[in-house]
Amino acid sequence: MSKLRILYAATEILPFLQTTKVAEFLNTLPQAMQERGMEIRIFVPRFGIINERKNRLHEVVRLSGINIAVGDDEKPLVIKVASIPNAKLQVYFIDNEDYFHRKSVFVDKNNKFHQDNDERAIFFCKGVLETVKKLGWAPDIVHCNDWMTGLIPMYLKTTYKKDPIFKDSKSMFTVYNHNYTHKFDGDLAEKVKMLDIDDSMLGHLESADIDSFIKIGMEYADSVIKTNEDFSENINALFSDFNSKNISTVSADDTLLDSYYNLYNELSR
Repeated sequence: MSKLRILYAATEILPFLQTTKVAEFLNTLPQAMQERGMEIRIFVPRFGIINERKNRLHEVVRLSGINIAVGDDEKPLVIKVASIPNAKLQVYFIDNEDYFHRKSVFVDKNNKFHQDNDERAIFFCKGVLETVKKLGWAPDIVHCNDWMTGLIPMYLKTTYKKDPIFKDSKSMFTVYNHNYTHKFDGDLAEKVKMLDIDDSMLGHLESADIDSFIKIGMEYADSVIKTNEDFSENINALFSDFNSKNISTVSADDTLLDSYYNLYNELSR
């Protein structure tokens, strides 16, 4: 039996960056799955507060150089890579000068939400999929973590569904809590669109906020994961709205790694 291939996409990972519990989770889970015989790839944004010299990031020239469309604009994609110390795991960093070189994550030094966080998310999601195509590495499961990865399940079900690399891929989307209330400017649906995506598929983006990305992820993922954290009222409402989906609750206890191992194997069948 061939190794199960798991692609992780997330906003952050230790030891390179931590602003939420996602970073610790993404450090622990892939290592545990690799130790259980799975083949792993990890993708995160190269936010500007990540110290490249300290963390020994270097550009992978053969993977860089693609232009990624975000609405009417095209931005060059740069791929960097680094290894997690004491683990045989590489992390791929999605980078672009316009989107990721500022010394902050989602808010500036005055705690103001970056107006282009929607475009940064679109660029990241497309950049992950295009890079995996260039790697020629076909994942069995694409595990998306947090709102910034929410478009990936939809892109897998539409634009990339016939691509040999992704034709058999299943997607999993883990929802995390957030406190952002920002509304994005401009036509979010037009920015998000790709081949085989029409307006009828983008109704969840009408709210033009962070929850719109979460709703898209929940709608198109093959499996939705609910952690046991205390969710805000609006996130709990989303779980109610999508109660017909395959939603699994995973507790942050000693059985967490076993739970994900079993979920991956069930989803890949």
